[in-house]
Amino acid sequence: MLAVRGVLFSTAKNCSAVLGCRSKHTLPDLPYDFGALEPVICREIMELHHQKHHNAYVTNLNAAEEQLKDAVAKNDVSKIIQLGNAIKFNGGGHINHSIFWKNLSPDRSDPSAELQKALNRDFQNMENFKKEMKAAAVAVQGSGWAWLGYNKKTKLLQIAACPNQDPLEATTGLVPLLGIDVWEHAYYLQYKNLRPNYVDAIFDVVNWKDVSERLAKAQ
Repeated sequence: MLAVRGVLFSTAKNCSAVLGCRSKHTLPDLPYDFGALEPVICREIMELHHQKHHNAYVTNLNAAEEQLKDAVAKNDVSKIIQLGNAIKFNGGGHINHSIFWKNLSPDRSDPSAELQKALNRDFQNMENFKKEMKAAAVAVQGSGWAWLGYNKKTKLLQIAACPNQDPLEATTGLVPLLGIDVWEHAYYLQYKNLRPNYVDAIFDVVNWKDVSERLAKAQ
């Protein structure tokens, strides 16, 4: 195996076999209408975010993987290394957004008993969790994500921030449960430079059913 900036690639024969028969990544459908999260997130933001930004990550990831396939076939190690950043960035963007859409819902839901118990254990209560999650999201410099993750080693919940489109599990080992996108394209048209207001509002459309299911699968 060849590791490039935290991304593992199979070497020549195995990698070529895998990439040669893979299906291309596709843009997942939103599980709700573009305007379903209003007034928390307006229709225009959701449509641009999904149709333009997420779609660009998918397109660029497929292009990078095609180049990787060619580079492996040619045993071009320099090119393989060069492609590491593009695969990490666009692959992370695809992974992160695929989780993000399902983390949100226009339908109200509550944490499962197991998730609520874990939040109380690790953050004292829901309000303290929200405060810590907000602090992590607001503190991200430039672009990135705030995450609630599950640590399989300690069996505890943890809050973490990732820069750019770095995927949580691949870069920290934490299983992603809930992500807040704090790239400006996720909120600027509506909230301008008031990121804290956006973070406060997004908790009103969190799909706790989805977050609870992710915890159940991770444990």
